[in-house]
Amino acid sequence: MTAQVTVGLDGSEESLVAAGWAAGEAALREVPLRLVHVEEWPNTPEIPIPYARTLYERAERLLHDEADRARKEHPDLEVTTERARGRAADELVAAANEADLLVLGSRALGSVLGFVMGSVSLAVVGTARRPVVLVRARRPDPASSARGIVAGIDLRHPCEPLLAFAFEEAARRHAPLRFLSTWTLPPSYGYAAVVDPVIGEELGAGVRTGLDKLLSPWRTRYPGTHVTAEAVVGSAAYQMTQASREAELVVVGRRARRLPVGPHLGHVVHAVVHHSPVPVAVVPLG
Repeated sequence: MTAQVTVGLDGSEESLVAAGWAAGEAALREVPLRLVHVEEWPNTPEIPIPYARTLYERAERLLHDEADRARKEHPDLEVTTERARGRAADELVAAANEADLLVLGSRALGSVLGFVMGSVSLAVVGTARRPVVLVRARRPDPASSARGIVAGIDLRHPCEPLLAFAFEEAARRHAPLRFLSTWTLPPSYGYAAVVDPVIGEELGAGVRTGLDKLLSPWRTRYPGTHVTAEAVVGSAAYQMTQASREAELVVVGRRARRLPVGPHLGHVVHAVVHHSPVPVAVVPLG
């Protein structure tokens, strides 16, 4: 792995906004920015040589223009470019695994606030061993930079990589960090919780205690970071999506799952990726 931020470029508005976001992230991390354009091969059908030359020139111009823009916006930033040939998903997964972070653009859902994650993005996010950030085509509201970072925690599963990523991002940005963990009453409780509200209060208190215990050593490690933690009732997908509307970056974890057919993302990751108005970082948890 190389200390760098990599972004996949295909010329779409989404990828151009992603490249701008990635350049800022690389500058924050003080690492090089790597711009990668993938030419689908051998799935691309045979095309006339003149048209192939046009595609080549277009890709070269795209990489040159975006590299030039990144250097102008961040004069001290080291920028490299690369053209790859192969299956886009495979090439981008390989690029992700060689970097600290991979950044991709995702198409918006038209008039509906959210992302569309295509098969390439799905394959990359579902299999990359390093964090992947998905960026919407619409440029972020500058006011959101004061809102901080929101990260979702599932206390039932290990989440050290997610904690490390979230705390490091907050420290770099000097941004407040908000952790959410959700809980619901087990069906076996039935009407008992309605009759006795104390039952729900005790469960919520238990989740808050678990959060505080989990975050305590990280708060000590990052004393300058303002951290809040909340245990909220309800669906994790809904609560994280709502919280994303008041953030500059959302962080969610992805557990490795071995399925016979392709990569798999949990419903929480799907919901946040599809409906968050801000960039979403998907962190593999092992």
